[in-house]
Amino acid sequence: MRPHVVAHLAVSIDGATTGFEADQARFYAMATLWQEDVTLVGADTILAQESAVRTADRPGPRAAGPLLAVVDSRHRVHNLEDLRDLGYWSDVIGLYSDQTPARAPDSTTGELVAGYEQVDLAEALELLHRRGAQVVRVDSGGTLVGVLLSLGLIDELSLLVHPVVVGAGPRWHGAFDGRFDLRLANTEVFEGGIVWLRYCTA
Repeated sequence: MRPHVVAHLAVSIDGATTGFEADQARFYAMATLWQEDVTLVGADTILAQESAVRTADRPGPRAAGPLLAVVDSRHRVHNLEDLRDLGYWSDVIGLYSDQTPARAPDSTTGELVAGYEQVDLAEALELLHRRGAQVVRVDSGGTLVGVLLSLGLIDELSLLVHPVVVGAGPRWHGAFDGRFDLRLANTEVFEGGIVWLRYCTA
């Protein structure tokens, strides 16, 4: 058993996740639709926001918020405690593998260990389910989404498509080069030509 996993991404027409100004207010307002128990994020996404985190307000954990789970096989993120205090999440945990470098012995951050060299995402989702998670929303770049697609662990895909063609840059599906059949669940057009495409796997 595992939670329902939804990937919600802001993308360009050609599938890029960077190189354009996304409608962040709309994106995160829509994200509340799923009322996720866990927000799943990759280490690269957190590291890309380090400077913003350092200067952000820190009102403290939001008791009613979801748990933030950071996939970090190589233990590259060292400010998880700071993320806990940003006011979006109730708590934060690191998702590690057996071979992840040792963490500080005085760390106050929780962790789940799944997999040997890399985080075993299927096992990690099962462990999160045992902790009570029913819905996991992936809020990350293409690398993590691509791996989840490859493993067949995406149940729902939400693309907020912006009316711009970027050309170069990372794509929302990462290096995934297989086939993943989807069923269109909903479409909606917003002001400015932004289109919401929502797909399910069954």
